[in-house]
Amino acid sequence: MSNLFESVKQKVTGKNIKIVLPEGMDERILEAADRLAKENVVNPILVGNETAIKEKAGQLGFALEGVEILDPNTYTEMDALVASFVERRKGKATEEQARKILLDENYFGTMLVYTNKADGLVSGAAHSTADTVRPALQIIKTKPGVSKTSGVFIMVRGEEKYVFADCAINIAPTSQDLAEIAIESAKTAQLFDIEPKIAMLSFSTKGSAKSPETEKVAEAVKIAKEQAPELTLDGEFQFDAAFVPSVAKSKAPGSVIQGDANTFVFPSLEAGNIGYKIAQRLGNFEAIGPVLQGLNMPVNDLSRGCNSEDVYKLSIITAAQAL
Repeated sequence: MSNLFESVKQKVTGKNIKIVLPEGMDERILEAADRLAKENVVNPILVGNETAIKEKAGQLGFALEGVEILDPNTYTEMDALVASFVERRKGKATEEQARKILLDENYFGTMLVYTNKADGLVSGAAHSTADTVRPALQIIKTKPGVSKTSGVFIMVRGEEKYVFADCAINIAPTSQDLAEIAIESAKTAQLFDIEPKIAMLSFSTKGSAKSPETEKVAEAVKIAKEQAPELTLDGEFQFDAAFVPSVAKSKAPGSVIQGDANTFVFPSLEAGNIGYKIAQRLGNFEAIGPVLQGLNMPVNDLSRGCNSEDVYKLSIITAAQAL
């Protein structure tokens, strides 16, 4: 983990990347913000009442030097933020509603990212995934050509590192969704210095079984190859055919993937979620994520059971996505 993480950290240190942490009163957030600022890795922006935040930080022994604190109740540029939000929501919110909505720290933080006052956002220590992701989908939205956001885990064990997608967001992705997820996962892999070799997974290898499920993946392979011909990508594969050279040789001898895949696209959320947890619990892999991909600007979701180290790391990953 340390090598993987150090290379990401080096990319962002001293680049003045601003990351919003909307949960300014959370102890884990305060500790991570203090450390990020001290090390000059990213510039954290906390959201909340400045007096209350500083008082709590002081009690915990954090100086918060170099940490910006913004309070939606006293923010001097709130009028501009409200106008921008009303315009972005295209008739779905009046000015009066917008003023109320933007007092919510996640909406306020997301608007700071949207208006380029910050480069990315990390939330979820005290909020649900929906509370973090909904404002991002409404305001920041997905990149051109991407219809849905998706969530990947970087699986790390010693020198080994792999990308597993989508393990967090899309329950039953279509062929088009899977192709998008594969292309976005390749970009995430490169962020972590993984040269992507992408396997689209199923319970069949190259037509060894026929069903709507396997054909959905085969179709996704076709779409992804058309949209991103430069990628090393193939499928559909059973996991062993994608990962074990001897199995690849017998099951998919003509494939560009010869048991050397490092980026795995699962056919459904249940497969992805079960797969990463098996690798984590039985294989002793560290699972970093979910890292959300496909958005115009980076927003990431912490788990509510996170510690300050998780906040620290995800802030750095978010900063790297913003580069």
